[in-house]
Amino acid sequence: MSLVTPLERHRTRQRARGRARVEVQVAQADVSIVRRVAAVLNDPVQGEEARRLLLTRFGNPKARGLKALLEAAPLEGVDLERLPDTGREVDL
Repeated sequence: MSLVTPLERHRTRQRARGRARVEVQVAQADVSIVRRVAAVLNDPVQGEEARRLLLTRFGNPKARGLKALLEAAPLEGVDLERLPDTGREVDL
């Protein structure tokens, strides 16, 4: 017999809603900033804009696949041109 605690029920509901619990350690001076950012991300009105702003500034570390990784990479000023490779002559 399994006794489900109120805390377990709460965490199950949160997972079903797509929520995840995150623990971070920051400097004491940054605690209020981190709490405010978390609150804004949780707000349905401000969350999307904050998410967009943070992703623009800090990038998306969860880019999926090579194409997404390249799209997120800061490639300004990088020369991506290749010299055509004609191969080498082979004497058969």
